[in-house]
Amino acid sequence: MATKPMTKTQLVAALAEKMDSDKKGAAEALDAITSVITEEVSGGGAVTLPGVGKIYCRERPERMVRNPATGEQIKKDADKVVKMTIAKALKDSVNG
Repeated sequence: MATKPMTKTQLVAALAEKMDSDKKGAAEALDAITSVITEEVSGGGAVTLPGVGKIYCRERPERMVRNPATGEQIKKDADKVVKMTIAKALKDSVNG
């Protein structure tokens, strides 16, 4: 059965425990990591988190999509989407 995802508060508490630090320092570290990832990926770069995966931005071409309510075909403009490739080490740890 799937469990609820870890919240930011829970993640900060777990980080503080692992780092033998206080929650304020762990929260600042998490915010700094998030900021660096956001800046790099929004600028067209990629970030690799060792043992976790690679976060990057990919461009999607212009395409035709269907409105599910009406069935009408609509042209959707080209856009960008953030993707993440999961590291083999993480996959292996989940699958045993």
